[in-house]
Amino acid sequence: MANFVLVAGARLGAWAWDEVVPYLRAAGHGAHPLTLSGLADKRGVPARQQTHVQDIVDEVERRDLRDVVLVGHSYSGIPVGQAAERIGDRLARVVFVDSSVPADGESFVSAWPDGGAMVKASIAENGGFWPVVPAAHYDGQGLTDEQIARIVAGSTPHPGTTLTEPAVLARPLGELPATYVLCLLAGAEPSDDVAELLTSKRWRLAEMDTGHWPMFSQPRELAQIFLDAAGE
Repeated sequence: MANFVLVAGARLGAWAWDEVVPYLRAAGHGAHPLTLSGLADKRGVPARQQTHVQDIVDEVERRDLRDVVLVGHSYSGIPVGQAAERIGDRLARVVFVDSSVPADGESFVSAWPDGGAMVKASIAENGGFWPVVPAAHYDGQGLTDEQIARIVAGSTPHPGTTLTEPAVLARPLGELPATYVLCLLAGAEPSDDVAELLTSKRWRLAEMDTGHWPMFSQPRELAQIFLDAAGE
């Protein structure tokens, strides 16, 4: 039995996995959706980048989970990738869902074309938080109007320091057993850093013909990719 620890991207919480979890549990596995500090039901809890990493490590250790498949979507690939090397032999695999991947000394916004200047400005103008975005932001991503409304209604402003502080890695990310899920409506090719990681013998690529939020647009298909990854 695998234990899936599911961490959604910026502005989202554990609730984002509500339609994925039943498929994993029906297959006989543990499924543990996690809300990071400062978001959703943990809104108001102070959070920095390493707080989010520790949130994930603490969840694994508190539940004494083994055969762990850590899943990070979008922003959360950054803390998930760091947590993966810190849980030692509890880890079975990491799954990055159309996500950023951590690089030692680099932040979530480091890879942005402007070095994150626009994000940092937005954070400064909004009391230290990356604000929620309007429904139009989700157009063209394979989502129904109802799904978009649900995402918008559940989103909370994201703690800014988690996006601008650097990741800390003790060893190359390519050494971890990993699956990268590329959502084709969000971009037909992986980013350069992900493409480099995919040259590792320990990394696999899975593609989905949907947008950046597959836990809403294609939950059954996404769950099957998770189950396949757990079997590798």
